[in-house]
Parts: sequence; structure tokens; C-alpha cells
Amino acid sequence: MAIMLSNLGKRARSWLTKGRIWRAIGLAVLLPPVALVLLAAITPLPEALRARHGFDSSVRVLDRHGKVLAEVRADDGARARWVPIEQVGPDLANAILAAEDRRFYRHPGVDPIAIARAAGQDLWHRRIVSGASTLTQQLARTVKPRRRTLAGKVGEMAVALRIEASLSKKDILEQYLNLVFFGPSLRGVEAASRFYFDKPCNALSLAEAATLAALPRGPTVYDPRKSPQAVQRRRDRILDRMQRDGLASAEAVERAKSEPLTIHLQPTGFSAPHLVRGLLSGAVHPEIGPLADRASTLRTTIDASLQKEVQTAARSQLDSLRDRHVSAASVVVIDNATGEVLAWLGAPDFLDELRFGQNDGVLALRQPGSALKPFVYSVAIDDLGWTAATVLPDIELHISTDQGDYSPHNYDGQLHGPVRMRDALANSYNVPAVHAASVVGPARVLSRLQRLGMRTLQEDAEHYGAAIALGDGEVRLVDLAGAYAALARGGVLHPFRAISAATDRKGMPIELPAAASERVLDAGTAAVLVDMLKDPHARIGSFGSGNVLELPFEVAVKTGTSKGFRDNLTVGSTREVTVAVWVGNFDGSPMQGVSGITGAGPLFRAVMLAAMKGRTPEPFTFSEVQTERLEVCALSGKRPSSTCKHRVTETFVKGTAPDQTCDMHVELPIDKRNGLKAGPSCPASEMELKTLESYEGKFAAWALGARRPVVPARFSPLCPGPDDSAGAQAGLSIRYPYPGATFHLDPSLNPDAQGIVVRADAPSRVTRMRFVVDGKVVGVHGPPFEHTLRLEPGEHRVWVETDGNQRSAAIEFDVQK
Repeated sequence: MAIMLSNLGKRARSWLTKGRIWRAIGLAVLLPPVALVLLAAITPLPEALRARHGFDSSVRVLDRHGKVLAEVRADDGARARWVPIEQVGPDLANAILAAEDRRFYRHPGVDPIAIARAAGQDLWHRRIVSGASTLTQQLARTVKPRRRTLAGKVGEMAVALRIEASLSKKDILEQYLNLVFFGPSLRGVEAASRFYFDKPCNALSLAEAATLAALPRGPTVYDPRKSPQAVQRRRDRILDRMQRDGLASAEAVERAKSEPLTIHLQPTGFSAPHLVRGLLSGAVHPEIGPLADRASTLRTTIDASLQKEVQTAARSQLDSLRDRHVSAASVVVIDNATGEVLAWLGAPDFLDELRFGQNDGVLALRQPGSALKPFVYSVAIDDLGWTAATVLPDIELHISTDQGDYSPHNYDGQLHGPVRMRDALANSYNVPAVHAASVVGPARVLSRLQRLGMRTLQEDAEHYGAAIALGDGEVRLVDLAGAYAALARGGVLHPFRAISAATDRKGMPIELPAAASERVLDAGTAAVLVDMLKDPHARIGSFGSGNVLELPFEVAVKTGTSKGFRDNLTVGSTREVTVAVWVGNFDGSPMQGVSGITGAGPLFRAVMLAAMKGRTPEPFTFSEVQTERLEVCALSGKRPSSTCKHRVTETFVKGTAPDQTCDMHVELPIDKRNGLKAGPSCPASEMELKTLESYEGKFAAWALGARRPVVPARFSPLCPGPDDSAGAQAGLSIRYPYPGATFHLDPSLNPDAQGIVVRADAPSRVTRMRFVVDGKVVGVHGPPFEHTLRLEPGEHRVWVETDGNQRSAAIEFDVQK
């Protein structure tokens, strides 16, 4: 009995021992998964997976035809572009699963079977032969990297379980396809597909899909550019798995294996970099705002081929100007019909730090010089009824300002007397333009410029004064181009647009505000301005014939040079496109001996020819405007009389042509013996009829100085005529100083050396006049009627009078210490 109890006790202890062992084994088997599940329960979902489409993306920028201009990488330097799972081709998704996780849809994030298989293989071979990481674990490792330790592996598994508990299999696969690296700096299948095959990932062949699937295992090892054979071997193994798993037919796999490994690397150039940067930052289109943080694709309006031609032309022109101290150029080309930007060159070389290559000259504020003159004249046409035939004074002009006397000068240093508006604009004479601005008022000119889109002119009209006609204000090249495009459209301003479409990181279109057109000029005014600007014959006086502005089609063009030769521009339009060009230096240093015809002009010509390539040039026509061409006197701008020998045909908006007949050409009998007017008693043998020119008072001095064939001031003493001195008083005037002018003596200079030149005008018949200051005759002079007056402090009155005691109105001025 005792023996039996003893045996029973031994058996019980044996059973208890075995139970403990089995319990220990059970605990050993169950505790890690339970602990892992508990760890997963308290592990938060990685933030990168919470903001599903807010990941750091690169931005692809395309031209108008879909050609890549640039790919701006994400902050980590990667090319990355989110693609929804629905836009991933089935072959690619299947290839990824065959390569990385065949049991993806049958495990909870960690695959026990794969772990057991990998452990067995590693023990058998006594080294690591294969891994057991699931696709979800790889995703966890990507978004939350850990050290390659046991603790790190456990943490990775916990994150994988957490991902599986939070996201659907479809979402997990989408995240993987977009976040895992497929090569150095290639994040996601879309970026990899476009980089290696230059196509979207839903357009890949089976072979190409398997090639991409081969890469995540070792992006640096499996690099198609460096190790094509290794990539092809892995590709073929993946294809075999796809066939074995029923994911591809034997025939399809056979065809895919026979396909050579061919990569078509996406071009990595950076075209139109200034525009790309400006679109992403919002500088180009503030109304749209920055796009860098919300866009994945931008389709611009740029024509990449034209952009390349523009850059080449700019570099070529700068090479020819190196010895003239010119280092930079900027160009913008606009389609007139739509306002779309076809080319945008901020600087010739974006990477040239020495020459400030990252400056964007298209957006930079620059003085446009004479390029503003057409818009000054537009105000005079509208407000004063001026026409292209209106005669303007190109004579010495002085304007009193708060800063003192202002006297404009022409580029050629000459004064041209009475000039028609057509010639004044075409030859870019400064004096008539300033005269026009002073007559209509700087405020009206400023308002017109702002309405034309030049809203960077933010000072008041008094700040600019009449010098606004010469570009004494800063504008952007793109705004100037927009104003000229408005002229080409017949007075309609259409805001420029450099972007046609954009998609966000969800692949959804970004709404772009519509650009509204606005009539800013009367169509008739625009027609007159365009007709003057496109006239190559009118500009011969300043630019010569056969110059670079003469193209094989109609171009309405204008040059401009700022003070100090710091900025040189040429802007012009055909009916189809507008081109604006600036050359100079980004550091503001002056150019040396560069004019519009030698600086920006040649580049304008090259760009305009490139922009018009493939187009059929059309003449400028404005259907809503009725114009007529009539003959006028070239000197007076009025209807020609029988004595007008030089006539021109001028364009007028119907109803605006002059109805007066020329009174500047006069046919008179002249005494051949002395060139004076012949009286009634002059013998016929000593007399000849001559056509002479009669100038009003303000032009008389200029005409004499220019040796024009003016009407003689008096009759020949050999055959005198009636006394014609009466009425001279009406033509006497003080041209300078201006009424109310104030002059300041410089204390650092000798007072005796400080003076002004008093200038007077008189009819051509007046040959001598007295200059009177404060009632005292200070000088007697003939043409051109000038007297140098020493300045003395105090208030003064000056007038002129003739020998016949005819006198002008008195002018008062002040001299201050």
C-alpha cells in the first residue's frame, strides 16, 4: 500500500512538472504576441500616416505642352508625388505584393508564418538568409525609423499592428506605394516611374512594373543606372512569382522577360527657374498665392522651345556687349489673344551668383525711360483731341518745380523745332513728351499708367512731375509688356497669366481665379498709337534705315533708356505677341555707350523672330475703329496749301482730321539782291517768288538758329514796303524764366558767377529787342534773343521791348540767398 501511494505521488509530481513545462511553453508562446498586442494598443499611429495627403511633396512644373520644366524637390531633397491607389496600375500593385509580401491580405501586420520560415532558414544556414518583414512593417520602418536591434524590431512590429488596426489594407498599400523609397531621392512609385520611364505609373508595362517592384528591397543596390543586370535578374524572379501566384499569365510573363531593361530618364533640367520660383512663392500671381505647400503639379503657359531660344539669344547678345559693361538681360513674351506668358527669362543664368543670376528682372522695379511716352500721348489724344499730325514744340523747355528749374534734353542733344506727334514719338524726342505731360498734367498721366497695370507707381503725381514722361518712376517689365499688349488689342487690358492649371496633393484641381479683361484705352486712341509705333519711316531720323527694329512684319515698337544708362529696354508687339526686353546690370552700375538700338534692340529682334516662328503675321486692324488716311503738310500738320512742297499721308480716326489749311508756308516776292521782302516798287528783274516758312513766336528763335528759310523780318531798303512793325507786341514773350520762378544762390560759389539766361521769343520780323529788368535796360540783342543776367537777391520783374516801343508782358521771379 505504501509502495502504491509512493508511485502515485511520483506520477503526480511528474504530471505537475510536465504541466508547468507546458504552461511555461504556452506562456512563452502566447506572452510575446499578447505583449506585442498590448504594446501596439498603446502605440500611436505615426503622424505621417495621419495627414494622409499632407506629406512633403515635390512639385512638377510643366510647360504648356506637358513638357517638364522643373521638378522642385521636397524638403528632404526627394522627388515625391502622391498618387491615389486607383491610379496605380494593377500590374504594379501585384508586382509589389509578389516581391515584398505575398500574404499581405492574410496577416494582421506581422506574419507569423513568414517569421517561422525565416527563422528556420536562418538556423539551417547559420546566417540571415531572408527577412520576414511584411509590407506593413516596411511602411512602419519608413515613417518611424528605428535601430536594427531586437527592441527596435519589436517596436516596428507594434507600429505595424497599430497601422493595421487603424487603416484598411487598401490605405496601407496606398501609403506604402507613396512613401517607400524606390531609389536615391525617389520617394513613391509615381516619382520613380516618371524618373526611370518618363511616364505615369498607371502606364507602365508588366516588365516596367516588375522593374520598379525590384527596387525597394535595396534602392542603392538595385539601381537600374548602375546595376542593370542585377535589377533584371530580380525583375525576372518577381515575374516568376507573379505567374506562380496567378497574378500574371505565362504568356504575359514570357513577353515581359523578353523585354530588355530600358530606362528613359526624365530630363533633370531647370527651365524658366525664375518663373517656377515665383509661381511657388506667390510672387508672380499674388492673387493665387503660394503654391509650394499645396500643389503637386503646375501646368504653366510657357513654351519650353521658345524659352530655350530666348535664353540662347540673351546669352549671345550679352557676349557681344561684355566690353560695354552689360552683364544681365531679362525677357518676357506674352500672347496677345490670351494674356498667357510664353517665355519668362528673369536672368540669363540662374546659377551665376557673381552676376546676381537669381534676381528676376521680369519682376524687378526699373525705370522704363522713353517706353512710357506712348501712354503720355494717349492722354493728350483723349483729353485734348491731339492727333498724330498735331505739331508739338521741340524747343528749349523749362519747368519750375519744388526742386528748382527742370529742363529736359533730347538724346541726340539737338532741338528739332515744331515736330508732328508721329515724328516726336517715333524718334523718341524727350522735350515734346515732357511738354505733353505738363499740358495734360502729371496726375492724368499717372492715372493712365496705373490703369494700364503699372501699379508700382505709388507716389503722388507731384513726386514724378512732368518727368514721368521720361520714365521717372519704377515699373515691372511684365507690367510694361502688359500695357503694350493692351495697345495691340485695341485698348483692352488682359492681366497676364503664367499658369493654366494646378493640382493639389490629392490630385484635385486647384481653383484659379479668372482674369477679367478691361478696356483701358479708347480703341481709336490705341489705333493711332499703334500706327505711329509701327512706322519704320518715321523713326529714321533717330535710328536710321535698316535698323534692328525693322522686321519682316508689322511691329509696333518703342525703346527706352533710363537716367545714367542703367536700364535699356525695347518693348513691342505684333498683332499676335508682345515682347519686352531689358538689359543692364543687376548691381545698378551704368552701361557704357549702349542705346536701345544697340543694347536691348538686337535681343528684341531675335526674340520676336523666334516668337513669330510658325505663325502667319497679320496686320494690325481694329474692327471697331474707322480710320482714314489724308495728306497733310509735313511741317504744320494741317491740310496742305498749294505752297506746301513736303507732304505726308497721315492716319486719322474718322472725324479727327484737321480742317485748317497750312499757314506756315508762304509764297512771297523776294529782292534777289539781298534776300529781303520785295516792296511794290521792286523791279521784276530783281524780284523772285519764293516759298518760305513763317513761324509763330515760340518757334522763331529756333528757326533762325536752325537756318530755316524763314520769312524775312523786313522789306528791302532798295524797294521798301509798308511799315509792318505794328502788331509785333502780340508776339513778344519771355520764354525763361517762368512766372513765379525761385532761384537760390549757392553760398559756396562766387556771387558774380551765378546767373541765368533770360530768353525771349518774337515774330520773325523782329530783329532786335531790349531786355529790361526792374525798369532798367540791361542789354540789347538780336536773334536768338538771349541775355545772361547776374542774379541778385530779391524780387525782380523782367520784360522785353522793341525799338518801336512794343513790349512783352512782365515776368516776376525771386532770388534767395
